[in-house]
Amino acid sequence: MGIKGREWALACALLVATGCTSAPDAPAKPSVAPATSDASGGHGHATPDASGAPATSPARVCSKPAAGPAKAPPGAVTVDPAVVGDLAAKTESSPPNTTFWLRPGTHRLEPDPYAQVIAKEGNRYLGAPGAVLDGRKVNQYAFGGTARDVSIRHLTVERFVAPHDEGVVNHDMADAWVIEHATIQYNSGAGLMAGARQQVRASCLRGNGQYGMNAYKTGDSIRGLVVEGNEIVGNNTDDWERRQPGCGCTGGIKFWAVDGADVRGNWVHDNRGAGLWADNNNNDFRIEDNLLEANDGAALIYETSYNAVIRNNTLRRNNWVEGRAGAKDGDDFPYATVYVSEAGGEPRIRARTDRIEIYGNVLENNWNGITLWENADRFCNSPANTSTGYCTLLVKDTGRCAPPAIATAPLYTDCRWKTQRVDIHGNRFVLDPSVVGCTAECARMAVFANDGTSPDWSPYKGRRVADAITHQQQNRWHDNVYRGPWSFVAGDRSRTLSSGQWQGTPYRQDTGSTFVPRAGG
Repeated sequence: MGIKGREWALACALLVATGCTSAPDAPAKPSVAPATSDASGGHGHATPDASGAPATSPARVCSKPAAGPAKAPPGAVTVDPAVVGDLAAKTESSPPNTTFWLRPGTHRLEPDPYAQVIAKEGNRYLGAPGAVLDGRKVNQYAFGGTARDVSIRHLTVERFVAPHDEGVVNHDMADAWVIEHATIQYNSGAGLMAGARQQVRASCLRGNGQYGMNAYKTGDSIRGLVVEGNEIVGNNTDDWERRQPGCGCTGGIKFWAVDGADVRGNWVHDNRGAGLWADNNNNDFRIEDNLLEANDGAALIYETSYNAVIRNNTLRRNNWVEGRAGAKDGDDFPYATVYVSEAGGEPRIRARTDRIEIYGNVLENNWNGITLWENADRFCNSPANTSTGYCTLLVKDTGRCAPPAIATAPLYTDCRWKTQRVDIHGNRFVLDPSVVGCTAECARMAVFANDGTSPDWSPYKGRRVADAITHQQQNRWHDNVYRGPWSFVAGDRSRTLSSGQWQGTPYRQDTGSTFVPRAGG
């Protein structure tokens, strides 16, 4: 959506209502109230706040969960909370395609770490108002098994202790599960895992130790994932990046090798680390109509992945914690609100777009703006490739990306994840340093790479990658609105440009954009 010839227009966002409440074992960090709310809880237009940026009303599902059925549906098997292990036992003794209705109260599994519900194909689990499945910090998993087409609705699942990188609900990554109007909270590991065609709707993913959801499927990609209308808040309570520095294993949701995802209408806030993080050979994402705010790290990371549309989102007050820590340490890396790292559009990979399109978004009072980055030493079969054993989607055999073949076409291009064909337009960027509380290393846009240095056989040494990402890979800003003291980093992290230099030769960025040096101007 371009804005040439007018100040600003933004499409309607998917609105619900706002808020989140605390509970026992909840993360200590408080949730941040939205600037405005839509009391009707329905769809509507965003109302501009004092800065002129539209404010959206997010999905208020943690404090106002939808109530489940007060009576058992016809033909349903009733589960008694007074009987320990009743849910697992009745699931085992019932045929596939059975509906289970969990009475109000706290349901428990047998006191064995591996006791869990092994769902059968087509099973439906419905919680009555007040129905809770409590792992008591004893059981590792709540629902597992490889059966397809399982649904879990109106149920709270809490206090399970899944190991690191594993999940509590859909532990075995079965396909076509539906998680709806559920509350999955205060568990270790991930609240839930994902399989192909999984739908997670109108649910509260709160205060889990590592992730709200770990969208990963062992040995396969996940096709057709829907994440819609959820509240994803306060996850990574176990602070895994501190415990395992550089693990890249935290956030509200982590996506791994997901092919086709719709992420829309969610409220992603107050997570320790990133809000949403797509890492390693994801493709064909639509991330739209979300409110992402007050996450310690980036609101959104799209890394070593392909082809995405990021549109009509509101992103505010993100990356204050990580940005401020970097500035304090003298780190001049432009820690971003939207961080595109070795990811880009690739026409040879089938998707709904052949670019990364970032448009119609409002970024308000985040630490920085959008950073496009490539690590020149990171490519298939290089020591710097942290996704060990994985190659790009264009080269399946990692062993092919080796000398001397990697130095010539087609492998010279196909063996690296490239930040290319990124189109950033029709966005509004507002930053008031007095609100953010920053005096340096903030209010920046960036497109750059490091000098290539290793390994010895790398064909990407020197400035090759930095010149390519900056000038040759069709990365373009245009028709945006800027309010505040924005500066621009291009080519390498030491080169900071004014808006005039950014628009001039040789960069020629932000054609048709407007710049006002004060956020309220």
